[in-house]
Amino acid sequence: MLAHILKPAKSGLAHNLKRPLTFNKQLRAFATVDGNTPRVQPPLSRTRATPISHDRATFTIRDGPIFNGKSFGAKSNISGEAVFTTSLVGYPESLTDPSYRGQILVFTQPLIGNYGIPSADRDEHGLLRYFESPNLQAAGVVVADVAEQYSHWTAVKSLGEWCAEEGVPAVSGVDTRAIVTYLREQGSSLARITIGEEYDADQDEAFVDPEQIHLVRKVSTKAPFHVSSGSGDLHVAVLDCGVKENILRSLVGRGASVTAFPYDYPIHKVAHHFDGVFISNGPGDPTHCQDTVYHLRRLMESSQVPIMGICLGHQLLALAAGARTIKLKYGNRAHNIPALDLTTGRCHITSQNHGYAVDTATLPSDWKEYFVNLNDSSNEGIIHKSRPIFGTQFHPEARGGPLDSSYLFDTYLESVGRYKKSQAMFQPDRDKRPSPLLVDLLAKDRVGVVPTTGMENLLRMGAAGEEAARAA
Repeated sequence: MLAHILKPAKSGLAHNLKRPLTFNKQLRAFATVDGNTPRVQPPLSRTRATPISHDRATFTIRDGPIFNGKSFGAKSNISGEAVFTTSLVGYPESLTDPSYRGQILVFTQPLIGNYGIPSADRDEHGLLRYFESPNLQAAGVVVADVAEQYSHWTAVKSLGEWCAEEGVPAVSGVDTRAIVTYLREQGSSLARITIGEEYDADQDEAFVDPEQIHLVRKVSTKAPFHVSSGSGDLHVAVLDCGVKENILRSLVGRGASVTAFPYDYPIHKVAHHFDGVFISNGPGDPTHCQDTVYHLRRLMESSQVPIMGICLGHQLLALAAGARTIKLKYGNRAHNIPALDLTTGRCHITSQNHGYAVDTATLPSDWKEYFVNLNDSSNEGIIHKSRPIFGTQFHPEARGGPLDSSYLFDTYLESVGRYKKSQAMFQPDRDKRPSPLLVDLLAKDRVGVVPTTGMENLLRMGAAGEEAARAA
Protein backbone atom coordinates (compact mmCIF):
# COMPACT_ATOMS: atom_id res chain seq x y z
CA MET A 1 0.00 0.00 0.00
CA LEU A 2 2.82 2.41 0.88
CA ALA A 3 4.42 2.14 -2.54
CA HIS A 4 1.15 2.83 -4.33
CA ILE A 5 0.20 5.84 -2.25
CA LEU A 6 3.63 7.45 -2.45
CA LYS A 7 3.97 6.69 -6.15
CA PRO A 8 4.49 10.04 -7.91
CA ALA A 9 2.08 11.60 -10.36
CA LYS A 10 3.30 12.30 -13.89
CA SER A 11 2.16 15.91 -14.09
CA GLY A 12 1.52 19.01 -12.02
CA LEU A 13 2.68 19.46 -8.46
CA ALA A 14 2.58 15.78 -7.71
CA HIS A 15 5.33 15.40 -10.30
CA ASN A 16 7.70 16.79 -7.69
CA LEU A 17 7.14 13.71 -5.52
CA LYS A 18 9.43 11.67 -7.73
CA ARG A 19 12.45 13.47 -6.25
CA PRO A 20 13.37 11.40 -3.16
CA LEU A 21 15.66 14.08 -1.73
CA THR A 22 12.92 16.71 -1.76
CA PHE A 23 10.43 14.32 -0.25
CA ASN A 24 12.83 13.34 2.52
CA LYS A 25 13.19 17.00 3.44
CA GLN A 26 9.45 17.15 3.84
CA LEU A 27 9.19 14.39 6.43
CA ARG A 28 8.74 16.66 9.41
CA ALA A 29 6.88 14.70 12.08
CA PHE A 30 6.11 11.21 13.26
CA ALA A 31 3.12 9.49 14.83
CA THR A 32 1.80 6.07 15.62
CA VAL A 33 -1.14 4.47 13.88
CA ASP A 34 -3.48 5.01 16.83
CA GLY A 35 -3.04 8.76 16.51
CA ASN A 36 -2.27 9.28 20.20
CA THR A 37 1.17 10.78 19.64
CA PRO A 38 0.91 14.59 19.38
CA ARG A 39 1.63 16.03 15.95
CA VAL A 40 4.83 18.07 16.04
CA GLN A 41 4.18 21.33 14.19
CA PRO A 42 6.56 23.97 12.79
CA PRO A 43 6.14 27.54 14.01
CA LEU A 44 3.92 29.79 11.91
CA SER A 45 5.74 31.91 9.34
CA ARG A 46 6.49 35.44 10.41
CA THR A 47 8.77 36.42 7.50
CA ARG A 48 6.22 38.95 6.17
CA ALA A 49 5.64 40.75 9.47
CA THR A 50 5.70 44.54 9.60
CA PRO A 51 4.97 47.01 12.41
CA ILE A 52 1.31 48.02 12.66
CA SER A 53 0.71 50.92 10.31
CA HIS A 54 -1.67 53.73 11.31
CA ASP A 55 -1.01 55.71 8.15
CA ARG A 56 -3.51 57.03 5.67
CA ALA A 57 -4.96 54.18 3.59
CA THR A 58 -6.74 54.18 0.25
CA PHE A 59 -9.09 51.48 -1.02
CA THR A 60 -9.53 51.85 -4.76
CA ILE A 61 -11.95 49.90 -6.94
CA ARG A 62 -10.84 49.75 -10.54
CA ASP A 63 -12.95 52.06 -12.72
CA GLY A 64 -14.98 52.77 -9.59
CA PRO A 65 -15.01 54.81 -6.38
CA ILE A 66 -12.04 55.60 -4.15
CA PHE A 67 -12.35 55.32 -0.36
CA ASN A 68 -9.95 57.00 2.07
CA GLY A 69 -9.48 55.52 5.52
CA LYS A 70 -6.88 54.55 8.10
CA SER A 71 -4.54 51.58 8.10
CA PHE A 72 -4.52 49.18 11.07
CA GLY A 73 -2.53 46.26 9.61
CA ALA A 74 0.69 45.77 7.66
CA LYS A 75 2.31 48.56 5.69
CA SER A 76 1.97 46.82 2.38
CA ASN A 77 0.32 47.71 -0.93
CA ILE A 78 -1.66 44.93 -2.58
CA SER A 79 -4.14 44.22 -5.35
CA GLY A 80 -6.87 41.58 -5.53
CA GLU A 81 -10.52 40.85 -6.12
CA ALA A 82 -12.80 42.80 -3.78
CA VAL A 83 -15.56 40.62 -2.29
CA PHE A 84 -17.83 41.06 0.71
CA THR A 85 -19.16 38.87 3.49
CA THR A 86 -22.25 39.50 5.61
CA SER A 87 -21.09 37.17 8.41
CA LEU A 88 -21.52 38.69 11.86
CA VAL A 89 -18.93 36.49 13.62
CA GLY A 90 -16.14 34.11 12.70
CA TYR A 91 -13.64 36.58 11.21
CA PRO A 92 -10.57 34.53 12.32
CA GLU A 93 -12.01 31.47 10.55
CA SER A 94 -12.97 33.44 7.44
CA LEU A 95 -9.61 35.17 7.11
CA THR A 96 -7.72 31.85 7.40
CA ASP A 97 -9.99 30.06 4.90
CA PRO A 98 -7.82 29.17 1.85
CA SER A 99 -10.85 29.87 -0.36
CA TYR A 100 -10.20 33.59 0.28
CA ARG A 101 -6.66 33.41 -1.11
CA GLY A 102 -5.91 36.53 -3.14
CA GLN A 103 -9.15 38.34 -2.25
CA ILE A 104 -9.70 41.63 -0.42
CA LEU A 105 -12.40 40.82 2.10
CA VAL A 106 -14.90 43.57 2.94
CA PHE A 107 -16.95 42.99 6.12
CA THR A 108 -20.49 44.37 6.23
CA GLN A 109 -20.62 43.94 10.02
CA PRO A 110 -19.88 47.51 11.26
CA LEU A 111 -17.50 46.51 14.07
CA ILE A 112 -14.84 43.85 13.57
CA GLY A 113 -12.14 42.70 16.00
CA ASN A 114 -13.95 43.09 19.30
CA TYR A 115 -13.10 39.56 20.46
CA GLY A 116 -9.52 39.62 19.18
CA ILE A 117 -7.54 36.78 17.64
CA PRO A 118 -7.15 33.42 19.42
CA SER A 119 -3.99 31.38 19.81
CA ALA A 120 -2.74 28.75 17.39
CA ASP A 121 -3.63 25.94 19.82
CA ARG A 122 -4.22 22.49 18.37
CA ASP A 123 -6.77 19.88 19.34
CA GLU A 124 -6.37 16.17 20.12
CA HIS A 125 -6.00 15.44 16.39
CA GLY A 126 -3.24 18.02 15.93
CA LEU A 127 -5.59 20.32 13.99
CA LEU A 128 -5.78 24.05 14.56
CA ARG A 129 -8.51 24.67 17.11
CA TYR A 130 -9.52 28.20 16.07
CA PHE A 131 -8.19 28.68 12.51
CA GLU A 132 -8.91 27.04 9.17
CA SER A 133 -5.26 27.09 8.03
CA PRO A 134 -1.92 28.11 9.57
CA ASN A 135 -1.88 31.60 8.00
CA LEU A 136 -4.10 34.53 7.15
CA GLN A 137 -5.23 33.85 3.57
CA ALA A 138 -7.03 37.02 2.44
CA ALA A 139 -4.89 39.55 0.57
CA GLY A 140 -6.42 42.48 2.45
CA VAL A 141 -9.08 43.43 5.02
CA VAL A 142 -11.58 46.30 4.82
CA VAL A 143 -13.91 47.24 7.73
CA ALA A 144 -16.03 50.21 8.76
CA ASP A 145 -14.69 50.25 12.32
CA VAL A 146 -12.04 48.10 14.01
CA ALA A 147 -11.89 47.34 17.72
CA GLU A 148 -8.35 48.08 18.87
CA GLN A 149 -9.26 46.86 22.37
CA TYR A 150 -10.52 43.28 22.48
CA SER A 151 -12.04 41.01 25.11
CA HIS A 152 -12.37 37.22 24.96
CA TRP A 153 -10.95 34.34 26.96
CA THR A 154 -9.28 32.80 23.89
CA ALA A 155 -7.76 36.05 22.56
CA VAL A 156 -4.00 36.61 22.54
CA LYS A 157 -3.70 39.58 20.18
CA SER A 158 -5.72 42.19 18.31
CA LEU A 159 -6.89 41.92 14.71
CA GLY A 160 -4.46 44.70 13.77
CA GLU A 161 -1.51 42.96 15.41
CA TRP A 162 -2.37 39.74 13.60
CA CYS A 163 -2.67 41.42 10.20
CA ALA A 164 0.69 43.16 10.73
CA GLU A 165 2.37 39.87 11.76
CA GLU A 166 0.97 38.17 8.66
CA GLY A 167 1.96 41.01 6.33
CA VAL A 168 -1.64 41.72 5.33
CA PRO A 169 -2.83 45.35 4.94
CA ALA A 170 -6.10 46.35 6.62
CA VAL A 171 -8.24 49.48 6.27
CA SER A 172 -10.85 50.97 8.61
CA GLY A 173 -12.89 54.16 8.59
CA VAL A 174 -14.45 53.63 5.17
CA ASP A 175 -18.11 53.40 4.21
CA THR A 176 -18.51 49.67 3.74
CA ARG A 177 -22.20 50.18 2.94
CA ALA A 178 -21.25 52.17 -0.17
CA ILE A 179 -18.60 49.57 -1.10
CA VAL A 180 -21.06 46.68 -0.84
CA THR A 181 -23.75 48.60 -2.74
CA TYR A 182 -21.26 49.15 -5.57
CA LEU A 183 -20.13 45.51 -5.59
CA ARG A 184 -23.73 44.26 -5.62
CA GLU A 185 -24.58 46.50 -8.56
CA GLN A 186 -21.38 46.11 -10.55
CA GLY A 187 -20.28 42.66 -9.40
CA SER A 188 -17.03 41.55 -7.77
CA SER A 189 -14.32 43.96 -8.91
CA LEU A 190 -10.57 44.34 -8.92
CA ALA A 191 -9.29 46.64 -6.19
CA ARG A 192 -6.17 47.93 -4.49
CA ILE A 193 -5.15 48.85 -0.97
CA THR A 194 -2.50 51.57 -0.81
CA ILE A 195 -0.91 52.51 2.51
CA GLY A 196 0.61 55.95 3.14
CA GLU A 197 0.41 57.20 -0.42
CA GLU A 198 -1.88 59.44 -2.39
CA TYR A 199 -3.94 57.71 -5.05
CA ASP A 200 -2.46 57.92 -8.55
CA ALA A 201 -4.87 57.21 -11.42
CA ASP A 202 -1.95 56.04 -13.54
CA GLN A 203 -1.60 53.06 -11.21
CA ASP A 204 -4.86 51.63 -12.56
CA GLU A 205 -2.74 49.61 -14.96
CA ALA A 206 -1.24 47.77 -11.96
CA PHE A 207 -4.51 46.03 -11.05
CA VAL A 208 -4.07 42.26 -11.22
CA ASP A 209 -6.84 39.85 -12.23
CA PRO A 210 -6.66 36.83 -9.87
CA GLU A 211 -8.42 34.68 -12.47
CA GLN A 212 -5.11 34.66 -14.33
CA ILE A 213 -3.59 32.73 -11.44
CA HIS A 214 -3.96 29.06 -10.56
CA LEU A 215 -4.74 29.75 -6.90
CA VAL A 216 -5.41 26.12 -5.98
CA ARG A 217 -1.80 25.35 -6.81
CA LYS A 218 -0.76 27.89 -4.18
CA VAL A 219 -2.85 26.51 -1.30
CA SER A 220 -2.71 22.76 -1.95
CA THR A 221 -0.21 20.54 -0.15
CA LYS A 222 2.80 19.62 -2.27
CA ALA A 223 3.02 16.09 -0.89
CA PRO A 224 0.65 13.72 0.98
CA PHE A 225 0.04 14.25 4.68
CA HIS A 226 -1.87 12.16 7.20
CA VAL A 227 -4.24 12.84 10.12
CA SER A 228 -5.08 9.84 12.30
CA SER A 229 -8.53 9.49 13.77
CA GLY A 230 -7.56 7.59 16.90
CA SER A 231 -10.94 5.84 16.73
CA GLY A 232 -12.81 4.02 14.01
CA ASP A 233 -11.42 1.95 11.17
CA LEU A 234 -12.32 4.03 8.09
CA HIS A 235 -9.67 5.56 5.84
CA VAL A 236 -10.56 8.43 3.50
CA ALA A 237 -8.44 10.01 0.75
CA VAL A 238 -8.81 13.81 0.56
CA LEU A 239 -7.91 15.83 -2.51
CA ASP A 240 -6.54 19.00 -0.93
CA CYS A 241 -7.59 21.98 -3.04
CA GLY A 242 -7.25 24.25 0.01
CA VAL A 243 -8.84 22.09 2.67
CA LYS A 244 -10.13 23.75 5.85
CA GLU A 245 -9.07 22.37 9.22
CA ASN A 246 -12.67 21.80 10.26
CA ILE A 247 -13.33 19.60 7.23
CA LEU A 248 -10.48 17.36 8.36
CA ARG A 249 -11.82 17.54 11.94
CA SER A 250 -15.32 16.61 10.76
CA LEU A 251 -13.90 13.45 9.19
CA VAL A 252 -11.41 12.29 11.84
CA GLY A 253 -13.83 13.20 14.63
CA ARG A 254 -16.28 10.70 13.14
CA GLY A 255 -13.77 7.87 13.04
CA ALA A 256 -12.18 8.27 9.60
CA SER A 257 -8.42 8.65 9.34
CA VAL A 258 -7.43 10.96 6.50
CA THR A 259 -4.61 10.92 3.99
CA ALA A 260 -4.60 14.18 2.02
CA PHE A 261 -3.10 14.42 -1.48
CA PRO A 262 -2.13 17.33 -3.74
CA TYR A 263 -5.07 18.64 -5.77
CA ASP A 264 -3.80 17.10 -9.04
CA TYR A 265 -2.76 13.71 -7.69
CA PRO A 266 -4.06 10.79 -9.85
CA ILE A 267 -6.46 9.64 -7.19
CA HIS A 268 -8.01 6.98 -9.43
CA LYS A 269 -4.74 5.02 -9.22
CA VAL A 270 -4.82 4.65 -5.42
CA ALA A 271 -8.55 4.85 -4.60
CA HIS A 272 -8.75 1.06 -4.09
CA HIS A 273 -6.58 1.52 -0.98
CA PHE A 274 -9.24 3.74 0.64
CA ASP A 275 -12.83 3.47 1.82
CA GLY A 276 -13.86 6.85 0.41
CA VAL A 277 -12.67 9.90 -1.55
CA PHE A 278 -13.31 13.50 -0.49
CA ILE A 279 -12.74 16.68 -2.55
CA SER A 280 -12.12 19.82 -0.51
CA ASN A 281 -12.92 23.49 -0.86
CA GLY A 282 -10.48 25.89 -2.47
CA PRO A 283 -10.05 29.27 -4.19
CA GLY A 284 -10.56 30.55 -7.70
CA ASP A 285 -11.91 29.31 -11.00
CA PRO A 286 -12.61 25.55 -11.01
CA THR A 287 -11.74 25.29 -14.71
CA HIS A 288 -8.07 25.84 -13.83
CA CYS A 289 -8.02 22.35 -12.26
CA GLN A 290 -8.21 20.32 -15.47
CA ASP A 291 -5.93 17.56 -14.16
CA THR A 292 -8.17 17.14 -11.12
CA VAL A 293 -11.29 16.97 -13.30
CA TYR A 294 -9.69 14.32 -15.50
CA HIS A 295 -8.61 12.20 -12.52
CA LEU A 296 -12.08 12.42 -10.96
CA ARG A 297 -13.69 11.37 -14.23
CA ARG A 298 -11.37 8.38 -14.39
CA LEU A 299 -12.18 7.61 -10.74
CA MET A 300 -15.93 7.54 -11.35
CA GLU A 301 -15.43 5.35 -14.41
CA SER A 302 -13.23 2.80 -12.66
CA SER A 303 -14.41 2.67 -9.03
CA GLN A 304 -17.60 2.48 -6.94
CA VAL A 305 -15.96 4.28 -4.00
CA PRO A 306 -18.18 6.87 -2.23
CA ILE A 307 -17.28 10.48 -3.12
CA MET A 308 -18.19 13.78 -1.47
CA GLY A 309 -17.18 17.30 -2.52
CA ILE A 310 -17.58 20.66 -0.78
CA CYS A 311 -17.53 24.12 -2.40
CA LEU A 312 -14.78 23.98 -5.08
CA GLY A 313 -14.78 20.19 -4.65
CA HIS A 314 -18.49 20.21 -5.52
CA GLN A 315 -17.77 22.22 -8.68
CA LEU A 316 -14.92 19.91 -9.71
CA LEU A 317 -17.20 16.92 -9.20
CA ALA A 318 -19.78 18.53 -11.50
CA LEU A 319 -17.15 19.26 -14.16
CA ALA A 320 -15.96 15.65 -13.98
CA ALA A 321 -19.55 14.49 -14.46
CA GLY A 322 -19.81 16.58 -17.64
CA ALA A 323 -21.57 19.72 -16.37
CA ARG A 324 -20.39 23.34 -16.62
CA THR A 325 -19.77 26.05 -14.04
CA ILE A 326 -20.61 29.76 -14.18
CA LYS A 327 -19.22 32.84 -12.41
CA LEU A 328 -21.74 34.59 -10.19
CA LYS A 329 -22.11 38.37 -10.27
CA TYR A 330 -20.85 38.88 -6.72
CA GLY A 331 -20.93 35.39 -5.19
CA ASN A 332 -22.34 34.18 -1.88
CA ARG A 333 -20.31 34.79 1.26
CA ALA A 334 -22.17 34.64 4.57
CA HIS A 335 -23.20 32.43 7.49
CA ASN A 336 -26.94 32.83 7.01
CA ILE A 337 -27.88 31.70 3.50
CA PRO A 338 -30.96 29.45 3.15
CA ALA A 339 -30.57 26.30 1.06
CA LEU A 340 -33.48 23.97 0.28
CA ASP A 341 -32.96 20.19 0.31
CA LEU A 342 -34.91 19.09 -2.75
CA THR A 343 -35.07 15.48 -1.54
CA THR A 344 -36.78 16.28 1.78
CA GLY A 345 -38.22 19.77 1.34
CA ARG A 346 -36.35 21.02 4.40
CA CYS A 347 -34.56 24.36 4.49
CA HIS A 348 -31.11 24.70 6.08
CA ILE A 349 -29.28 27.88 7.07
CA THR A 350 -25.80 27.51 5.59
CA SER A 351 -22.34 29.05 5.55
CA GLN A 352 -20.99 29.88 2.10
CA ASN A 353 -17.93 31.34 0.40
CA HIS A 354 -17.85 31.06 -3.37
CA GLY A 355 -17.88 33.09 -6.57
CA TYR A 356 -18.74 30.24 -8.97
CA ALA A 357 -21.68 27.86 -9.20
CA VAL A 358 -22.72 24.73 -11.11
CA ASP A 359 -25.04 25.21 -14.09
CA THR A 360 -27.63 22.53 -13.36
CA ALA A 361 -29.04 22.78 -16.89
CA THR A 362 -25.88 21.01 -18.07
CA LEU A 363 -26.03 18.09 -15.60
CA PRO A 364 -26.09 14.63 -17.26
CA SER A 365 -29.26 12.54 -16.92
CA ASP A 366 -27.82 10.31 -14.15
CA TRP A 367 -27.36 13.33 -11.86
CA LYS A 368 -29.89 15.62 -10.19
CA GLU A 369 -29.93 18.84 -8.21
CA TYR A 370 -29.66 18.22 -4.45
CA PHE A 371 -29.88 21.70 -2.87
CA VAL A 372 -30.95 25.10 -4.23
CA ASN A 373 -30.22 28.59 -2.89
CA LEU A 374 -33.46 30.26 -1.77
CA ASN A 375 -32.00 33.76 -2.20
CA ASP A 376 -30.82 33.66 -5.81
CA SER A 377 -31.93 30.15 -6.98
CA SER A 378 -28.33 29.15 -7.73
CA ASN A 379 -27.27 25.54 -7.30
CA GLU A 380 -26.18 24.42 -3.82
CA GLY A 381 -25.67 20.69 -4.37
CA ILE A 382 -25.79 17.76 -6.78
CA ILE A 383 -26.25 14.04 -6.19
CA HIS A 384 -25.88 10.95 -8.36
CA LYS A 385 -29.17 9.13 -8.87
CA SER A 386 -27.83 5.64 -8.17
CA ARG A 387 -24.34 5.90 -6.64
CA PRO A 388 -23.04 7.27 -3.29
CA ILE A 389 -21.65 10.47 -4.84
CA PHE A 390 -22.75 14.00 -3.96
CA GLY A 391 -21.45 17.51 -3.50
CA THR A 392 -22.57 20.67 -1.71
CA GLN A 393 -21.75 24.25 -2.61
CA PHE A 394 -22.16 25.36 1.01
CA HIS A 395 -20.03 24.30 3.98
CA PRO A 396 -21.71 21.70 6.24
CA GLU A 397 -18.73 21.87 8.61
CA ALA A 398 -18.84 25.67 9.00
CA ARG A 399 -16.63 26.86 11.86
CA GLY A 400 -18.47 29.74 13.41
CA GLY A 401 -21.74 28.06 12.45
CA PRO A 402 -24.39 27.29 11.53
CA LEU A 403 -24.31 23.51 11.79
CA ASP A 404 -27.75 22.71 10.34
CA SER A 405 -26.26 20.53 7.60
CA SER A 406 -23.38 18.86 9.47
CA TYR A 407 -25.34 15.61 9.24
CA LEU A 408 -24.11 15.35 5.63
CA PHE A 409 -20.76 14.13 6.98
CA ASP A 410 -22.65 11.34 8.76
CA THR A 411 -24.48 10.53 5.53
CA TYR A 412 -21.21 10.37 3.63
CA LEU A 413 -19.39 8.24 6.21
CA GLU A 414 -22.36 5.86 6.44
CA SER A 415 -21.95 5.20 2.71
CA VAL A 416 -18.19 4.83 3.26
CA GLY A 417 -18.87 2.22 5.95
CA ARG A 418 -21.25 0.30 3.69
CA TYR A 419 -18.69 0.34 0.90
CA LYS A 420 -16.00 -0.93 3.27
CA LYS A 421 -18.25 -3.83 4.35
CA SER A 422 -19.12 -4.73 0.76
CA GLN A 423 -15.45 -4.83 -0.16
CA ALA A 424 -14.70 -7.05 2.85
CA MET A 425 -16.99 -9.70 1.37
CA PHE A 426 -14.61 -10.08 -1.58
CA GLN A 427 -11.35 -9.43 0.30
CA PRO A 428 -11.99 -10.49 3.91
CA ASP A 429 -8.34 -10.30 4.94
CA ARG A 430 -7.66 -6.87 3.53
CA ASP A 431 -7.43 -3.96 5.98
CA LYS A 432 -7.47 -0.45 4.50
CA ARG A 433 -6.53 1.24 7.73
CA PRO A 434 -3.23 3.13 7.36
CA SER A 435 -0.19 1.09 8.30
CA PRO A 436 2.12 2.30 11.09
CA LEU A 437 4.89 2.74 8.51
CA LEU A 438 2.70 4.93 6.33
CA VAL A 439 1.64 7.05 9.28
CA ASP A 440 5.24 7.47 10.42
CA LEU A 441 6.56 8.42 6.96
CA LEU A 442 3.93 10.92 5.90
CA ALA A 443 3.95 14.53 7.06
CA LYS A 444 1.29 15.52 9.57
CA ASP A 445 0.37 18.87 8.07
CA ARG A 446 0.29 20.66 4.73
CA VAL A 447 3.63 20.45 2.90
CA GLY A 448 5.22 23.38 1.10
CA VAL A 449 2.26 25.80 1.23
CA VAL A 450 3.47 29.41 1.26
CA PRO A 451 1.47 32.22 2.92
CA THR A 452 -0.44 34.79 0.90
CA THR A 453 1.70 37.63 -0.39
CA GLY A 454 -0.69 39.93 -2.25
CA MET A 455 -1.80 39.52 -5.83
CA GLU A 456 1.20 41.20 -7.47
CA ASN A 457 3.56 38.71 -5.84
CA LEU A 458 1.17 35.85 -6.54
CA LEU A 459 1.16 36.72 -10.22
CA ARG A 460 4.95 36.71 -10.37
CA MET A 461 5.09 33.43 -8.45
CA GLY A 462 2.41 31.97 -10.73
CA ALA A 463 4.34 32.89 -13.88
CA ALA A 464 7.56 31.43 -12.43
CA GLY A 465 5.72 28.25 -11.45
CA GLU A 466 4.27 27.84 -14.92
CA GLU A 467 7.74 28.20 -16.46
CA ALA A 468 9.20 25.68 -14.00
CA ALA A 469 6.40 23.20 -14.74
CA ARG A 470 7.02 23.52 -18.48
CA ALA A 471 10.76 23.08 -17.99
CA ALA A 472 10.17 19.92 -15.90
